Amino acid sequence: MLRFSNVYGPRQGSFGEAGVVSVFCANSIQGKPITIFGDGKQTRDYVYVADCVAAFMAAADYGKAGIWNIGTGTEVGVLELAELVNRFARSDSQLVFAPARAGELTRSALACELAAQDLGWQPATSLADGVQAVVRWFEAGAPDRTSL
Repeated sequence: MLRFSNVYGPRQGSFGEAGVVSVFCANSIQGKPITIFGDGKQTRDYVYVADCVAAFMAAADYGKAGIWNIGTGTEVGVLELAELVNRFARSDSQLVFAPARAGELTRSALACELAAQDLGWQPATSLADGVQAVVRWFEAGAPDRTSL
């Protein structure tokens, strides 16, 4: 069983319960405000979708059952993410702060040492490279979602 942190990447929608990376990227590219709930200091562990696919493949090849956390193990602040998105989108989208959501975690990162030990898996995509890929996908008009 694989337990994932906050998965993001191209082809992820930016509406409804979509991930924060795609929402921030879509808004930044369109020059819309980026809404941050709370003070933006809450942290998350963002893992790129291709790294998750690699983890699935490693677990399938492992040959026996197990439970592994799949993430980067790195805490990234939501405010830091918003600023990174704006930089790669070459945007000056305003950061708007809204009240914190009830029950939201203040910190989140997974310990992934067992995945490295058992599966030989480690994330290969930096947050900067992953965010750039999502920005480029939205800039291209989110081509494979236009027919949905």
